[in-house]
Order: sequence, then structure tokens, then C-alpha cells
Amino acid sequence: MSYKVGYLGPKGTFTKMAVDTFFRSCETKSYETIPESIDAVEAEEVDAGVVPLENAIEGTVHLTIDYLIHQVTLPIIAEIIVPIKQHLLVHPEFKGNFKDIEKVYSHSHAIAQCHQFIHQHMPGAQISYTSSTGQAAQFVGEQGGNIAAIGNELAAHEYGLSIFKENVHDYSNNHTRFAVIQKQKKVLPIQEIQPENYKTTIMVTLPKDYAGALHQVLSAFSWRKMNLSKIESRPMKTGLGNYFFIIDVNQAYDHVLFPGVQAELEALGCGMKVLGTYPSYLLNDEMIRKACSKTC
Repeated sequence: MSYKVGYLGPKGTFTKMAVDTFFRSCETKSYETIPESIDAVEAEEVDAGVVPLENAIEGTVHLTIDYLIHQVTLPIIAEIIVPIKQHLLVHPEFKGNFKDIEKVYSHSHAIAQCHQFIHQHMPGAQISYTSSTGQAAQFVGEQGGNIAAIGNELAAHEYGLSIFKENVHDYSNNHTRFAVIQKQKKVLPIQEIQPENYKTTIMVTLPKDYAGALHQVLSAFSWRKMNLSKIESRPMKTGLGNYFFIIDVNQAYDHVLFPGVQAELEALGCGMKVLGTYPSYLLNDEMIRKACSKTC
């Protein structure tokens, strides 16, 4: 029986690019939304799911975090980091120039990542948001005309589009973190890739909002010399002013430091939940290009 991976689709998304590059010998299935992708793992339609977690430019994908907190209990078992290179894609029959492009389609994050380019080269173009960069490319491939999509090389190949202009993103050092989630513990069929490091993501809740509360939480990590790569607050959805914190610790879970942190936080009346302890894999352009050549 083959290993089955669900992802945020359709084909041609950066999520699919991450799946094609990271996994080997597996069956894939696309879903239209992040909740559908996560629900498929919960319902065991697939063995694992890959969903976007954070972009270096646009920040956390809050829908992913909130769904993993409030709707399901699925651990993050790996992280895939993908370099993001956005291209301006057009139908192969389009023969105009920048000023002839009347409408640009893409996901809201992709549009934001290319805001300056659009402003400088296509100031009169109308912006239309889609659920993914892949959907934008699919639409342009089907409709044609004086429209364009912002997406990746995989999308261009998948939907028969021409790359009108490469690298239209405003920042060159842009990456997206993707979370790999799983319900039943199984060995991931991945390529021969060594992890860059290990992380543990935890959720911390406060008993109430009081002066110095966050300082006390962070001190539990600080004096143990545990390096935090990220801390972010999110609403509990129980009323104004009620928040929880998502904290990324740059080390794997152990049975000394983390239980010590949890005991200290519980003594303060806080709650702590481990959302996952996992290896982090950084993909590079060569890996992606090789995977794309096989799938396209």
C-alpha cells in the first residue's frame, strides 16, 4: 500500500512543489482549502498532510495555526522550508507587454510579495485574489486574453503558461515554512535530505492578563538557555483580551528541560501543550528544479 499525502492544491502551488521535492514514492491528493487538507488527515483519507505555516514576508498563516489549535489534535511531525520565487505567467498566445495586462490573478500572499513590482510595471492592472497560486495559473490557462497570474515554475509547466517575467517578487530572501501533520505514526517516505535542525512548537495559555505575565513565561526558557526562534500571540476566541502564545523552541523535546519548563509554568497557573517536536528541512533551488523536471 502506497503512502498518501494530502496538500493544499490544485497542482502548481508551492505546497505541491514542497510535496514533490520532499517525498518519494507516494501518492498525492489535492484539496481546495487548508481546513479540507487538515480534515483529510484527521479522517485518515491520507497518511499525512502538508499545509503552509509561515511566510518570511507575510508572516504566520493564521488559518493553519488556529485550525490545529481549535479544531483538531494533530501533531506537527516535520517542517519543510521552501524558497519562494514568484513569476509573472501569461497564456502562450499573449503577445502584448506589461501595459496590456488588464488583470493579475493570484493568492493574496503572492500579490503582497510582488506589490512593488505590480505597482511599478502594471499600475493600472486590476488585482483579483484566488485561493492559491495554482488556481490563478489554472484560470489564466483556461481563459487566456490580457490577463496574468503570479505563480511558480511548476504552475507554468502544469497549465501550459509562458513565464512573461521571472522573479517578480520584491524580496529575494523569501521562504515559506510548511508543516507536515500526521495522525497515525508512520515513517515518512522522504528523499535523502538531512534536517537543518530540530524544533519544538508549544502553546502556552495564561490564567489571566497581568503585568509581567509574559516575562515570567519567557524566563522559564531563558535561564535554561533554551533558544526561542518565534513567539506570537493568538486570540483564544473566548472574548476580547484572551490570548494564547505559540512558541517555537530551537531544539527537540527532551525529558529534562521541557518538563521543567512545564512544571514552572503550571506553578504560575499557565497551561502548556506541545504541538509537535520535529526535524526542519531546508529545500534548495537545485532540489526543486530536479523534482519539477520529473513531475512536469
